[in-house]
Amino acid sequence: DTFNLIVKDSAAKHRDMLQTSLKNVKVLESMSAYERSQIADAIKEERFAAGDTVIRQGELGDTFYMISEGEAAAFKAFEDGGDSAQVMSYQPGDYFGELALLRNEPRAATVRAKTDLVVMKLDRNSFRRMIGPFEEILKRNMENYKATLSS
Repeated sequence: DTFNLIVKDSAAKHRDMLQTSLKNVKVLESMSAYERSQIADAIKEERFAAGDTVIRQGELGDTFYMISEGEAAAFKAFEDGGDSAQVMSYQPGDYFGELALLRNEPRAATVRAKTDLVVMKLDRNSFRRMIGPFEEILKRNMENYKATLSS
């Protein structure tokens, strides 16, 4: 009984921590506490060391990332095969990877951790289970990213 209580308490604390982190994600600001709790149940946390690649341009992706700690940057490779240029900077509350999630398109840029990084990630299957208002929110923001990545 004591072990079960400890496990349940730990799981509840972890869920509360995720919900608190989700409140700081800009794209989720308009969601209700209930909607955020649904997302908290579906997301997983992942850690990256500074310099690690989180996603790679051109690869197929099925995961959306929200930064809870640290910083990352997006780099876009030029079509002629030359060096890549930084096109975006991310910090806690920012997100990336939604284009691949929504449209099943290859990744538009490579994202690397600038510092040690903690992300919350949501895969396509979990996303589809909760699709409703979350998809609409992401689609509204998609055009901003497309404009930034194409410049």
